[in-house]
Amino acid sequence: MKSFHFQNLTMLTDLYQLTMMYGYFKAHPEKMNEEVVFDVFFRKNPFHNGYSLVAGLEQAIDYIKNLSFSHDDIQYLRQTGFFDDEDFFKELRNLRFTGEIYAMPEGTVAFPNEPIVRVKTRIFEAQLMETALLAIVGSQSLIATKANRIVNAANGRPVMEFGARRAQGAEAAITGARAAIIGGCSSTSNVYAAKRYDIPPAGTHAHSWVMSFPSELEAFRAYAKSYPDNLILLVDTYDVLKQGIPNAIKVFDEVHQWHGKPRAFGIRIDSGDITYLTKEARKMLTNAGYPDAKIVISNDLDEYVITDIQNQGAEVDAYGVGTKLITAYDQPAMGCVYKLAAKKVEEQWVPTLKKSENVEKITNPGIKKVIRFFNKEDHEAIVDLIMLEEEEIPEQPFEVFDPVHTWKRKIVDNAFYEELLQPIFANGECVYETPTLQKIQENVKRNLSHFSYTHTRLNNPHEYHVDLSERLWNVKMNLLKNATQPK
Repeated sequence: MKSFHFQNLTMLTDLYQLTMMYGYFKAHPEKMNEEVVFDVFFRKNPFHNGYSLVAGLEQAIDYIKNLSFSHDDIQYLRQTGFFDDEDFFKELRNLRFTGEIYAMPEGTVAFPNEPIVRVKTRIFEAQLMETALLAIVGSQSLIATKANRIVNAANGRPVMEFGARRAQGAEAAITGARAAIIGGCSSTSNVYAAKRYDIPPAGTHAHSWVMSFPSELEAFRAYAKSYPDNLILLVDTYDVLKQGIPNAIKVFDEVHQWHGKPRAFGIRIDSGDITYLTKEARKMLTNAGYPDAKIVISNDLDEYVITDIQNQGAEVDAYGVGTKLITAYDQPAMGCVYKLAAKKVEEQWVPTLKKSENVEKITNPGIKKVIRFFNKEDHEAIVDLIMLEEEEIPEQPFEVFDPVHTWKRKIVDNAFYEELLQPIFANGECVYETPTLQKIQENVKRNLSHFSYTHTRLNNPHEYHVDLSERLWNVKMNLLKNATQPK
């Protein structure tokens, strides 16, 4: 994989992270080196989906490796007026990540309230990292999940990511293309992303190409001279059925005469009644002797439009999906959060909990791991169990229960398990080898193969069981009962 880096993102933080760091330094310097654990997690699956896909870890690793304040950063912070102690700037100048990180590998299927990244380090570092980690992991996990929904709707037909021009900025276009590939897209129109991440580039020509020539036929002929073996012609600039497809067929005939059969050829339709036009196009192409010509469509697609036109019998071989994928159009934020879960007091780890009147906002305390259990017979996922790190895996059979509706219980037996959080950093050093995008796509397929259609379907999926171990649940209940954090 090619190595690319954007600018150092240490300053990608909210001001209140820095003011808290300054507060520790000025008012409680003994707390600066206090060890803490923060969890990154989300509270709901996006798009009413039954699951989410983890993405963004590669960029998060790059961010952490390069965590350091430059001279210019220090100069800027000095000028803001929020900080007036040179010893504090010295602390920032020497800051590097020194702790431990566990995370779910990219492509892992994850569910609400599960830690997908666990940060253990001194609070002076951990406080700084919140904004960047949430932005990186949250945005890419969101796009990967959206892409996977679209790919599932395409039902085996390739989906090309076409969204660069509609993304919320250059960085979103680039990392969004990467996340789309994780979600299952086959290629991207974004050349920068294709180069940076070794993604197959894809694209043909625009309406402006056709409009720049005296006629559509001349435009098609000119394009065929340049790309006789990759000849996908955009046929909806003027009239698809009366002009575009007849002109495309004429050019296909000519190319066959002077070049031979192209390796890849067909048409793209970007507007109109897609179902009707693709059905008519297939008839015309078949009657002309080109039953194997590809029909590619674009035109503001998402999983719902794709499902609808396929149910109507549209003749489509591949999809180009842009705006509604790259922007996660129907839910533009993942809602990831970064919450303090434990702190070290006199060499003992003390669990912490955020209480709330909203039940879904009450956090799970302690240093946790996530264990996924699978049926040994069919390898189907049974339940995810969030446990305290030091807990032993329970002997089977054992009972699990819903942490809110505790009367909902089930027995786990004849199962094997997988620990989802993997070591990424130890003692400030990266110990994880980042896989290729192809390997991450394989991880997505492997993960999803363990879940039934009832959990992965686009509409009204069944809720997958994510439970707390009895010990963790008791710790949580005791903290809620006491209503205050332990001293």
